[in-house]
Amino acid sequence: MAININIKNLPPYAKVIISVLPSLILSIAIVMLVIMPKQKKIKELDANIDKQNNEIAASQAKSAKLDILKQENERLLKRINELQVQLPEEKEISSLLKQVSDMGTAAGLEIKSWKPGQKTTHGSGIVYEIPVSVDVIGTYHNLGYFLGSLTKLNRIINISDMKLTNIKTGKDAGKGESLLSVSFKASTFSAIPESELADATKGAKKGGAKPGAKPVIPPVKK
Repeated sequence: MAININIKNLPPYAKVIISVLPSLILSIAIVMLVIMPKQKKIKELDANIDKQNNEIAASQAKSAKLDILKQENERLLKRINELQVQLPEEKEISSLLKQVSDMGTAAGLEIKSWKPGQKTTHGSGIVYEIPVSVDVIGTYHNLGYFLGSLTKLNRIINISDMKLTNIKTGKDAGKGESLLSVSFKASTFSAIPESELADATKGAKKGGAKPGAKPVIPPVKK
């Protein structure tokens, strides 16, 4: 049974509802089906953009840090090359120690004892340390001249464990200077050959020993 509704006979508010209802339904449909999915997509895109911006900022920070590390590495390599020039080769050690002994004699020191020790691997793991225990007799002036001469060498010589004892004074020492008995350890260094470093690395991986003590260096002939 069909129902006929005469819009003209409806109250005004009903007419307003009927006229607005289609537009309202259409608007709701557009919001639900179009706008809301788009807003969700926009939020996802914003989140992705923020993530990419953070990744870009992190990459830029790493790139800036990398440049600094490269500069530092270049500086260290330059310093290593400078130090390597000051490191005598193993075959030069005996002649270098002989040169140091001659410098002591030239400075007026009387060398009473000169005992080279075993060369050992320095804590850096890249050089050998070659120590020599030395006992000399001389004046403060002689000792100062000798130490000053060492600074002019183009090789690294470290002086440590120095002990000074007065043994004569006044006229017995000559020109009124105190005569000293001096003991110290003189150490020089030589680069570990790359072949030995490679062998040591392989040995360490297999549980082997690191490079250690080596044969005693022959005493320097005075």
